[in-house]
Amino acid sequence: MTISNNNLFPVHHEILGRNEKETLLNQHSKVIWLTGLSGAGKTTLAKHLEIELFNRGYLTQVLDGDNVRTGINSNLGFSDPDRYENIRRIAEVSKLMANCGVITINCFISPTEEIREMARCIIGPDDFIEIYVNAPLEVCEDRDIKGLYSRARRGEIKEFTGISSPFETPRQVDIEIRTDLLSIEESVKQVIELVLPRIEI
Repeated sequence: MTISNNNLFPVHHEILGRNEKETLLNQHSKVIWLTGLSGAGKTTLAKHLEIELFNRGYLTQVLDGDNVRTGINSNLGFSDPDRYENIRRIAEVSKLMANCGVITINCFISPTEEIREMARCIIGPDDFIEIYVNAPLEVCEDRDIKGLYSRARRGEIKEFTGISSPFETPRQVDIEIRTDLLSIEESVKQVIELVLPRIEI
């Protein structure tokens, strides 16, 4: 059921603003969006990045399939419309977190330029840091402890990104991290050097 916007009465002017919350947390909130194939290392990078930022005194929240598709997006599948809606909801939640002063680290394949641009528009280009976590397909397959790629190659998983569904190489990234060439420490260092000037107060 669609609710008419005529029935909504925003009270945003009565709510504490983003500036006050960023001042409280002593940080500028941003959305760090990690995109790349399954197995490229998005979640691994996000976990280590969060620890590094936490140790530096920053408040963060990691969003990935494990804590999104089991909750707010549990009703969505993997069709093209559902994938689009999955990212749309994630972007809206990320925007709310940014307004609370929180730095959000998102790990989602987000396979098309259209989907990534939609997320960028919702969040706002000034708050959106796009990181392409890149590794060759064969490396991603070798890392696949869940066996998803082999199941996709056998036709057991339909529309699997990289096998039966395309991944469009990002065109607007702030940085590309080649996880097949860099250690996790080197990868985090490069991301930290990019992010710190944008979150420091």
